[in-house]
Amino acid sequence: QLQLVESGGGLVQPGGSLRLSCAASGFTLASRAIGWFRQAPGKEREEVSCISSLGRSSNYADSVKGRFTISRDMAKNTVYLQMNSLKPDDTAVYYCAASPSRFCMLRYDYWGQGTQVTVSS
Repeated sequence: QLQLVESGGGLVQPGGSLRLSCAASGFTLASRAIGWFRQAPGKEREEVSCISSLGRSSNYADSVKGRFTISRDMAKNTVYLQMNSLKPDDTAVYYCAASPSRFCMLRYDYWGQGTQVTVSS
């Protein structure tokens, strides 16, 4: 059983913050780049952020740059997405995904089930 499990989603007001977690079971994330994706109703899935295996490099979509921060805790085999200054347009199901590569190369083999983030007054 190779599985990624997201958690930390919920309902938050505009301007609020959430921290999403992506935990692996059955395998280690140590040698994998990890990406965060989101999909809103009626829209295509988009990559939000990615972090390399050692956490030395990270990428962000322009829409979240300066507001979101990706990080990882190797000891906990977990990747996080800190989301600040949330906007209604951030409302989506957020997924994490593991790449077979140590680098962010837009190819992922394992996906989590998703966690809902809703930003609304």
